Amino acid sequence: MPVILCIETATRLCSVAVGRDGALLAQRELESDKHIHAEKVNVFVQEALVEAGLAPRDLAAVAVGIGPGSYTGLRIGLSAAKGLCFALRIPLIGIGTLDTLVSAAGESPQERWPMIDARRMEVFARRFDTNGAAVGEEHALILDDAWAERAGACTVFGDGSDKAVELWTKHPRITHQAGIRPCARAMLPLAEARLREGRTDDLAYLVPRYGKEANVTQPGKKGTAA
Repeated sequence: MPVILCIETATRLCSVAVGRDGALLAQRELESDKHIHAEKVNVFVQEALVEAGLAPRDLAAVAVGIGPGSYTGLRIGLSAAKGLCFALRIPLIGIGTLDTLVSAAGESPQERWPMIDARRMEVFARRFDTNGAAVGEEHALILDDAWAERAGACTVFGDGSDKAVELWTKHPRITHQAGIRPCARAMLPLAEARLREGRTDDLAYLVPRYGKEANVTQPGKKGTAA
């Protein structure tokens, strides 16, 4: 099986992994509230390759998380992945961050809701059935009692779910799986399957899925009332 490099930067976790034939060869990751992705991602790539005893020319493909998630993090990760693919002339594989979260969480007898923090009580989420297949589209939603009642029996995980512990205690049919993150090593099996099937992405046209539009405001003119 070819060697694949995986990069995931959609959340506060900056994560890089190198794998081959289903085996993790090396990984580097750091979760921080600071904006570390630009500083760390290329360093992590180099360190992971060195630990695995590989050079960039040994890579057969690069997989990258495409969100939803942080605007800045996603742009940094995708830029790093595209730069490597362009220089090495190898395929690029975009992996949804919610799919990586499901892979990281493992099997569950219930429906699953991976959740990525979108600030306050909002999350980016998508429903997955008990077989791990996505149902419907990924979207932003507000975590409240009304949503919990509608969701019924399910398992929730990801940094978006971790901020709503008090809500889950009020709804015992919902299982909260704490501490699950979209790490690059969980992306490896998804990327390997895509590469085997020949489902790679266009280097020029692959873009992040941010989850929602940026909230951009225009500064008020001097001398005018707010």
